[in-house]
Amino acid sequence: MADQKAEAEKATTPVDTTTPKVTGIGGIFFYSDNPKETKEWYTKNLGIEINDWGSSSFESRNINTPEQINSLQWKPFKNGDEYFSPSKKSFMINYQVQNIEGLVDQLKTNGVTVLDSITAYEGIGKFVHIMDAEDNKIELWEPED
Repeated sequence: MADQKAEAEKATTPVDTTTPKVTGIGGIFFYSDNPKETKEWYTKNLGIEINDWGSSSFESRNINTPEQINSLQWKPFKNGDEYFSPSKKSFMINYQVQNIEGLVDQLKTNGVTVLDSITAYEGIGKFVHIMDAEDNKIELWEPED
């Protein structure tokens, strides 16, 4: 009974969408010697379908707002592709965030290296790139409503 009451209260509690923070994983990107063959292998063996952008999109529902569909992108890049620069690592993670402007302000205050300005793409959302303490390039993405 107490569990049902707690769940009911949780369901009616408004979700905070203004605090600058990561809300999930938006993408996983990695280097490959041969991205075309890698994509074909994953399609043939694991059923991962490749979209028009050369990636795969895994969709899920947001637990706090089930009507919202989240998307996780997966894509191999050719070894040495400059998209991960200045990182020397063989992968890059895209984090889905809320309040990207507030988060970038917070990161700058904390001395985090912000590599570029926030860029908006119609129908997709806003992006910015940062470096973490281990020199991993990270992509931050705030989806368009």
